Amino acid sequence: MTLRTMLIATAFVALALPAAAADAKLTAAIAASSRATENSVRDGARHPGASLEFWGLKPGLTVVEISPGGGYWAEILAPFAKQTGGRYIAAMSKVDQKLPAKFSDMNVYGDFHYTVAGKDSGPLGAANSADLVLTARNVHNWLGPQGWADKAMKDFYAVLKPGGILAIEEHRADPKSETSAGADGYLATATVVALAEKAGFKLDAKSEINTNPRDTKDHPFGVWTLPPSRQSSEVKDKPSPAGFDRAKYDAIGESDRMTLRFRKPS
Repeated sequence: MTLRTMLIATAFVALALPAAAADAKLTAAIAASSRATENSVRDGARHPGASLEFWGLKPGLTVVEISPGGGYWAEILAPFAKQTGGRYIAAMSKVDQKLPAKFSDMNVYGDFHYTVAGKDSGPLGAANSADLVLTARNVHNWLGPQGWADKAMKDFYAVLKPGGILAIEEHRADPKSETSAGADGYLATATVVALAEKAGFKLDAKSEINTNPRDTKDHPFGVWTLPPSRQSSEVKDKPSPAGFDRAKYDAIGESDRMTLRFRKPS
Protein backbone atom coordinates (compact mmCIF):
# COMPACT_ATOMS: atom_id res chain seq x y z
CA MET A 1 0.00 0.00 0.00
CA THR A 2 1.40 3.39 -1.03
CA LEU A 3 1.60 6.32 1.38
CA ARG A 4 -1.08 8.13 -0.63
CA THR A 5 -3.44 5.13 -0.41
CA MET A 6 -2.81 4.85 3.31
CA LEU A 7 -3.61 8.55 3.82
CA ILE A 8 -6.84 8.26 1.82
CA ALA A 9 -7.88 5.17 3.77
CA THR A 10 -7.09 6.88 7.06
CA ALA A 11 -9.10 9.94 6.06
CA PHE A 12 -12.03 7.73 5.04
CA VAL A 13 -12.05 5.98 8.42
CA ALA A 14 -11.83 9.31 10.23
CA LEU A 15 -14.86 10.58 8.32
CA ALA A 16 -16.81 7.38 8.92
CA LEU A 17 -16.28 7.22 12.67
CA PRO A 18 -18.51 10.16 13.64
CA ALA A 19 -21.37 8.77 11.56
CA ALA A 20 -20.93 5.34 13.13
CA ALA A 21 -20.86 6.88 16.58
CA ALA A 22 -24.02 8.86 15.80
CA ASP A 23 -25.76 5.71 14.54
CA ALA A 24 -24.79 3.92 17.76
CA LYS A 25 -26.21 6.73 19.87
CA LEU A 26 -29.47 6.70 17.92
CA THR A 27 -29.70 2.93 18.22
CA ALA A 28 -29.10 3.24 21.96
CA ALA A 29 -31.79 5.91 22.30
CA ILE A 30 -34.31 3.71 20.49
CA ALA A 31 -33.41 0.69 22.64
CA ALA A 32 -33.29 2.61 25.94
CA SER A 33 -35.14 1.19 28.93
CA SER A 34 -36.34 4.73 29.74
CA ARG A 35 -38.85 4.50 26.89
CA ALA A 36 -42.44 3.66 27.78
CA THR A 37 -43.41 0.11 26.85
CA GLU A 38 -46.53 1.33 25.06
CA ASN A 39 -44.26 3.38 22.79
CA SER A 40 -41.43 0.93 22.17
CA VAL A 41 -43.80 -1.90 21.20
CA ARG A 42 -44.91 0.27 18.28
CA ASP A 43 -41.45 0.46 16.72
CA GLY A 44 -42.27 -2.30 14.24
CA ALA A 45 -45.03 -0.11 12.81
CA ARG A 46 -43.34 3.28 13.15
CA HIS A 47 -39.77 2.43 12.08
CA PRO A 48 -38.06 5.14 14.16
CA GLY A 49 -34.48 4.50 13.07
CA ALA A 50 -35.20 4.38 9.34
CA SER A 51 -37.59 7.34 9.53
CA LEU A 52 -35.15 9.58 11.41
CA GLU A 53 -32.34 8.61 9.04
CA PHE A 54 -34.55 9.50 6.06
CA TRP A 55 -35.49 12.83 7.63
CA GLY A 56 -31.81 13.68 8.07
CA LEU A 57 -31.31 13.55 11.83
CA LYS A 58 -27.66 14.21 12.67
CA PRO A 59 -25.65 15.01 15.80
CA GLY A 60 -25.88 18.53 17.16
CA LEU A 61 -29.12 19.57 15.49
CA THR A 62 -31.81 21.75 17.04
CA VAL A 63 -35.03 19.78 16.59
CA VAL A 64 -38.54 21.15 17.17
CA GLU A 65 -41.29 18.55 17.48
CA ILE A 66 -44.85 19.76 16.96
CA SER A 67 -47.55 18.32 19.26
CA PRO A 68 -45.50 15.41 20.62
CA GLY A 69 -48.53 13.69 22.16
CA GLY A 70 -47.45 10.97 24.58
CA GLY A 71 -43.78 11.44 23.80
CA TYR A 72 -43.07 8.67 21.27
CA TRP A 73 -40.48 10.71 19.40
CA ALA A 74 -39.41 12.80 22.42
CA GLU A 75 -38.21 9.64 24.19
CA ILE A 76 -35.77 9.12 21.32
CA LEU A 77 -34.91 12.62 20.17
CA ALA A 78 -34.21 14.24 23.54
CA PRO A 79 -31.63 11.64 24.70
CA PHE A 80 -30.03 11.70 21.24
CA ALA A 81 -29.76 15.49 21.42
CA LYS A 82 -28.24 15.25 24.90
CA GLN A 83 -25.66 12.72 23.75
CA THR A 84 -24.68 14.57 20.58
CA GLY A 85 -24.72 18.22 21.63
CA GLY A 86 -28.08 19.00 20.05
CA ARG A 87 -31.26 20.58 21.37
CA TYR A 88 -34.78 19.16 21.56
CA ILE A 89 -37.79 21.49 21.77
CA ALA A 90 -41.35 20.24 22.36
CA ALA A 91 -43.97 22.53 20.80
CA MET A 92 -47.14 22.12 22.86
CA SER A 93 -50.65 23.41 22.21
CA LYS A 94 -50.82 25.43 25.46
CA VAL A 95 -48.36 27.55 27.41
CA ASP A 96 -48.64 25.47 30.58
CA GLN A 97 -48.86 22.08 28.87
CA LYS A 98 -46.02 19.63 29.56
CA LEU A 99 -45.05 16.10 28.63
CA PRO A 100 -44.97 13.43 31.38
CA ALA A 101 -42.90 14.37 34.42
CA LYS A 102 -40.18 11.88 33.55
CA PHE A 103 -38.89 14.28 30.89
CA SER A 104 -37.59 16.51 33.68
CA ASP A 105 -34.82 13.94 34.31
CA MET A 106 -31.81 15.80 32.89
CA ASN A 107 -29.59 12.73 33.24
CA VAL A 108 -31.64 11.06 30.51
CA TYR A 109 -33.24 13.87 28.51
CA GLY A 110 -30.86 16.77 29.01
CA ASP A 111 -32.04 20.36 29.14
CA PHE A 112 -35.58 19.83 27.86
CA HIS A 113 -37.15 22.86 26.15
CA TYR A 114 -40.75 23.86 25.45
CA THR A 115 -42.50 26.26 23.11
CA VAL A 116 -46.11 26.76 21.98
CA ALA A 117 -47.64 25.87 18.61
CA GLY A 118 -51.24 26.69 17.80
CA LYS A 119 -53.74 28.85 16.02
CA ASP A 120 -53.03 31.88 18.20
CA SER A 121 -49.42 31.24 19.21
CA GLY A 122 -46.45 33.42 18.47
CA PRO A 123 -43.23 32.28 16.77
CA LEU A 124 -41.95 28.81 17.60
CA GLY A 125 -38.57 30.35 18.34
CA ALA A 126 -36.06 32.77 16.98
CA ALA A 127 -36.14 33.06 13.20
CA ASN A 128 -33.73 30.73 11.40
CA SER A 129 -32.80 28.90 14.62
CA ALA A 130 -33.90 25.28 14.08
CA ASP A 131 -32.38 22.59 11.88
CA LEU A 132 -35.34 20.22 11.77
CA VAL A 133 -39.06 20.52 12.48
CA LEU A 134 -40.92 17.23 12.93
CA THR A 135 -44.68 16.76 12.90
CA ALA A 136 -46.13 13.25 13.01
CA ARG A 137 -49.81 12.44 12.41
CA ASN A 138 -50.95 16.01 13.04
CA VAL A 139 -51.66 17.80 9.77
CA HIS A 140 -55.21 16.38 9.45
CA ASN A 141 -56.05 18.08 12.76
CA TRP A 142 -55.17 21.51 11.41
CA LEU A 143 -57.50 21.62 8.42
CA GLY A 144 -61.09 22.82 8.22
CA PRO A 145 -62.73 26.16 9.04
CA GLN A 146 -61.25 26.33 12.54
CA GLY A 147 -57.84 25.04 11.52
CA TRP A 148 -54.43 26.64 11.34
CA ALA A 149 -52.68 24.59 8.66
CA ASP A 150 -51.42 27.61 6.69
CA LYS A 151 -50.17 29.34 9.84
CA ALA A 152 -48.49 26.13 10.98
CA MET A 153 -46.48 25.84 7.78
CA LYS A 154 -45.51 29.52 7.93
CA ASP A 155 -44.38 29.08 11.55
CA PHE A 156 -42.27 26.05 10.60
CA TYR A 157 -40.71 27.94 7.70
CA ALA A 158 -39.87 30.94 9.89
CA VAL A 159 -38.11 28.98 12.65
CA LEU A 160 -36.05 26.80 10.32
CA LYS A 161 -32.62 27.81 9.13
CA PRO A 162 -32.09 28.13 5.38
CA GLY A 163 -31.58 24.56 4.22
CA GLY A 164 -33.46 23.24 7.26
CA ILE A 165 -35.77 20.24 7.08
CA LEU A 166 -39.49 19.86 7.64
CA ALA A 167 -40.23 16.19 8.43
CA ILE A 168 -43.83 15.00 8.06
CA GLU A 169 -45.50 11.68 8.80
CA GLU A 170 -49.24 11.57 8.06
CA HIS A 171 -52.02 9.05 7.49
CA ARG A 172 -52.27 8.63 3.71
CA ALA A 173 -55.59 8.62 1.86
CA ASP A 174 -54.08 7.67 -1.52
CA PRO A 175 -55.23 6.07 -3.74
CA LYS A 176 -58.64 6.91 -2.27
CA SER A 177 -59.88 10.49 -2.03
CA GLU A 178 -59.63 12.21 1.32
CA THR A 179 -62.80 13.12 3.17
CA SER A 180 -63.64 16.74 3.93
CA ALA A 181 -60.67 18.33 5.70
CA GLY A 182 -59.29 14.92 6.57
CA ALA A 183 -62.26 14.14 8.80
CA ASP A 184 -61.39 10.44 8.89
CA GLY A 185 -57.75 11.21 9.71
CA TYR A 186 -56.44 10.48 6.20
CA LEU A 187 -55.06 13.08 3.80
CA ALA A 188 -53.95 12.92 0.19
CA THR A 189 -50.22 13.34 -0.25
CA ALA A 190 -50.94 16.12 -2.73
CA THR A 191 -52.79 18.07 -0.02
CA VAL A 192 -49.86 17.96 2.38
CA VAL A 193 -47.34 18.81 -0.34
CA ALA A 194 -49.45 21.77 -1.48
CA LEU A 195 -49.66 23.14 2.09
CA ALA A 196 -45.90 22.97 2.57
CA GLU A 197 -45.09 24.39 -0.85
CA LYS A 198 -47.51 27.26 -0.32
CA ALA A 199 -45.37 28.31 2.65
CA GLY A 200 -42.19 28.18 0.57
CA PHE A 201 -40.89 24.66 1.22
CA LYS A 202 -39.53 22.43 -1.51
CA LEU A 203 -40.33 18.72 -1.49
CA ASP A 204 -36.98 16.98 -1.04
CA ALA A 205 -38.00 13.31 -0.97
CA LYS A 206 -40.76 10.79 -0.28
CA SER A 207 -40.31 7.43 1.41
CA GLU A 208 -42.37 4.24 1.69
CA ILE A 209 -40.87 3.43 5.11
CA ASN A 210 -44.29 3.63 6.77
CA THR A 211 -46.43 2.08 4.06
CA ASN A 212 -49.07 -0.50 5.06
CA PRO A 213 -50.79 -2.19 2.09
CA ARG A 214 -53.27 -3.89 4.45
CA ASP A 215 -54.87 -0.54 5.29
CA THR A 216 -58.06 -0.27 3.22
CA LYS A 217 -58.84 3.23 4.60
CA ASP A 218 -62.58 2.58 4.87
CA HIS A 219 -62.97 1.98 8.59
CA PRO A 220 -66.14 2.79 10.56
CA PHE A 221 -64.39 5.22 12.91
CA GLY A 222 -61.77 6.50 10.53
CA VAL A 223 -58.09 5.93 11.15
CA TRP A 224 -58.85 5.79 14.88
CA THR A 225 -60.42 2.36 14.33
CA LEU A 226 -56.90 0.99 13.90
CA PRO A 227 -54.20 0.58 16.54
CA PRO A 228 -53.10 2.31 18.66
CA SER A 229 -56.43 4.14 19.21
CA ARG A 230 -58.58 1.04 18.55
CA GLN A 231 -61.84 2.96 18.63
CA SER A 232 -64.77 0.54 18.58
CA SER A 233 -67.82 2.78 18.96
CA GLU A 234 -69.03 6.29 18.25
CA VAL A 235 -68.80 7.17 21.92
CA LYS A 236 -66.06 5.95 24.27
CA ASP A 237 -67.04 3.04 26.53
CA LYS A 238 -70.27 2.45 24.59
CA PRO A 239 -71.07 -0.89 22.90
CA SER A 240 -69.66 -1.56 19.43
CA PRO A 241 -72.13 -1.61 16.53
CA ALA A 242 -73.60 -4.94 15.50
CA GLY A 243 -71.17 -6.99 13.45
CA PHE A 244 -68.13 -4.94 14.39
CA ASP A 245 -65.03 -7.18 14.29
CA ARG A 246 -62.26 -5.78 16.46
CA ALA A 247 -59.81 -8.51 15.39
CA LYS A 248 -60.18 -7.49 11.73
CA TYR A 249 -58.87 -3.99 12.39
CA ASP A 250 -56.17 -5.10 14.81
CA ALA A 251 -54.88 -7.41 12.07
CA ILE A 252 -54.46 -4.44 9.74
CA GLY A 253 -52.10 -2.78 12.21
CA GLU A 254 -51.26 0.92 12.22
CA SER A 255 -52.24 3.09 9.28
CA ASP A 256 -50.66 3.45 5.89
CA ARG A 257 -48.64 6.68 6.10
CA MET A 258 -46.78 9.10 3.88
CA THR A 259 -43.28 9.99 5.03
CA LEU A 260 -42.11 13.26 3.51
CA ARG A 261 -39.00 15.43 3.73
CA PHE A 262 -39.22 19.10 2.77
CA ARG A 263 -36.44 21.65 2.74
CA LYS A 264 -36.39 25.40 3.27
CA PRO A 265 -34.41 26.83 0.34
CA SER A 266 -30.92 28.06 1.22
